[in-house]
Amino acid sequence: MQIGAKYSHLNGEEYLFVHKPALWQEVQDVIASVDAAACKTKISKEKTMPGQLLYSPKDMNVAFKEGLESTGWDERRNTFWVTDDEKLLRGIYGLSPEEQKQKIQDAGHEPIMSYNQTDFVKDRVAVEVQFGKYAFVAHDLFVKHLSFYVSDIIDVGVEILPMKDLEKEMSSGVPYYERDLLNVLRQGRGVPAVPLVLVGVLP
Repeated sequence: MQIGAKYSHLNGEEYLFVHKPALWQEVQDVIASVDAAACKTKISKEKTMPGQLLYSPKDMNVAFKEGLESTGWDERRNTFWVTDDEKLLRGIYGLSPEEQKQKIQDAGHEPIMSYNQTDFVKDRVAVEVQFGKYAFVAHDLFVKHLSFYVSDIIDVGVEILPMKDLEKEMSSGVPYYERDLLNVLRQGRGVPAVPLVLVGVLP
């Protein structure tokens, strides 16, 4: 596959150029190593394109997973505790999970364990590959990457998406770069408050 377009939010790509050039090159090399033609395996059952051969999100995810894991990118979870008390939550967010749980219990509330999971993290850089449903991209950008950044686990997040020309040859409901670029731009320059690189890929 190849990179069709990129967008650097809050100097995300510039940060990678200066501080993590080897990691940024690894991500680009993995993209280049994915054989898109080998992932065109899905026979459509949708009414609008019955029998059409489409790119398989599952196969592309597997190819990216194999490429990234082979160079040391691993899944990471950020665990935290929540409750229904707004003021309490505001006061404990920056604490360790153990301290969060204890503070909630001390206040007489029931602590509820929760977590955010990022598929690929290495040396304070997170990568999400999103060929699933379009709604998942907002969760990646505004919850996952932001949570890991605020928790001081990462310094920058990378979101890999299909370009529209690729999305046209996939099942309905898949995200595409051009739409999610607008979703970020219309929030204003500082939202989400985490350095990001949006990457649009093509066969």
